[in-house]
Amino acid sequence: QVQLVESGGGLVQAGGSLWLSCAASGRSFSTYAMGWFRQAPGKEREFVAAISRGGSTTDYADSVKGRFAISRDNAKNTVYLQMNSLKPEDTAVYYCAAVWAGSKVVVTTTRYDYWGQGTQVTVSS
Repeated sequence: QVQLVESGGGLVQAGGSLWLSCAASGRSFSTYAMGWFRQAPGKEREFVAAISRGGSTTDYADSVKGRFAISRDNAKNTVYLQMNSLKPEDTAVYYCAAVWAGSKVVVTTTRYDYWGQGTQVTVSS
């Protein structure tokens, strides 16, 4: 079992930055691949970024490549999402998720087993 708690969301102007954190409970955090997803009103939840259990492999949605960066600190049981050059279309509830996946990254929403409660990110124009 893994429990996830996101933090760091808020209101920011277009072009600004935010730093999201996701703290995980449990002693086996380093065995889980982690991902960030987002869901805007009226839209399906979509993949944003993912990182392998050791942190050596990452993947990003095309819409955030070059602007967002995912990282993790296994000693602190935490995964991060640095978001730069934010756009109004980045407005959504952001969720972190965990799945046991060996050494791979996982980009498919339905494969993830554990989810946080989400944190709101609002980007004003």
